[in-house]
Amino acid sequence: MHALLLTAPSKLELLEYPKPEYGEDDVLVRIKACGICGSDIHGWDGSSGRRIPPLIMGHEAAGEVAAIGSAVQALNVGDRVTFDSTISCGRCSFCKTGQVNLCEARRVLGVSVPDYRQHGAFAEFAVVPRRIIYPIPDDMPFRHAAMIEPVSIAVHAVRRVTISPTDCAVVVGTGMIGLLVVQALRWAGAKRIIAVDKEGARLALARELGASDAIQSDSANVPAEIAKLTGGLGADLVFEAVGISPTVQLALQIVRRGGSVVLVGNLAQKIDFPLQSVVTRELKIFGTCGSAGEYPLCIDLVARGEIQVEPLISELAPLNDGAEWFQRLSAPGGARFLKIILQP
Repeated sequence: MHALLLTAPSKLELLEYPKPEYGEDDVLVRIKACGICGSDIHGWDGSSGRRIPPLIMGHEAAGEVAAIGSAVQALNVGDRVTFDSTISCGRCSFCKTGQVNLCEARRVLGVSVPDYRQHGAFAEFAVVPRRIIYPIPDDMPFRHAAMIEPVSIAVHAVRRVTISPTDCAVVVGTGMIGLLVVQALRWAGAKRIIAVDKEGARLALARELGASDAIQSDSANVPAEIAKLTGGLGADLVFEAVGISPTVQLALQIVRRGGSVVLVGNLAQKIDFPLQSVVTRELKIFGTCGSAGEYPLCIDLVARGEIQVEPLISELAPLNDGAEWFQRLSAPGGARFLKIILQP
């Protein structure tokens, strides 16, 4: 099969690679669409340490069942499917309580670390355990099905807290995940959603997708604007979707006393954290990682148009253009693209 292989930091090669072998509980999926995630970019260049070459990256994907293991049930060759990016064991205490994203033996497709190497979906075929495979509607385009993975991250993040219609929710960072969080908040019942970003075009899109207000952070005093919009109290909920010190500190600054901050972004491994402010204002801090069983819900939300993914797809490209797209996305100006989907 053809595969886009990371052979060294910042070096991708389209190679003929052995078709993966599958076990009795596995499914061989013929990949039809696979999105480039921001974590792939930071793995590709070696900065995250989570894409150790050689590796086939890619974890936001969909396709057709090409073959099934002998123990696989309720799935047939030719079925249209998507799959979770997290491979959970199904046996540990976390899996047994539905917290599959916290699995003790958790692996992620398209990731290699010192403990494991798990090839992903930037290839013609990928092997996925049956337990994380989900059928998709016949009329759902594969490019939309490949977006279920990032949708699930946003929906899981929003479900980490209780949403009231009277809440004011702020989303700091309107990249791919932030724009999906805006939509998930709208679905969850939030009426006042404020988007914050330095890019005007992304803020305009956030408004189209459900944000009631938008603040451009490079030309406005964000805390002062949030204070004006909330009668001086601050936001009830803030979702931080970047993951660096300045944006996390901003999120903690604009939330009200006793409010909740959900940390979605994780670009930096360590940040400066204003502990005293968090303690004295009794803020509630929530981490969120991946998803935990939300895939069927997310497939339904996308199928019904509750969450729109088409406006977030910047380009469809063949797999053999993948190396070029990684270069473009990492170059100055690459942030103008939201989601690039490769089609093997």
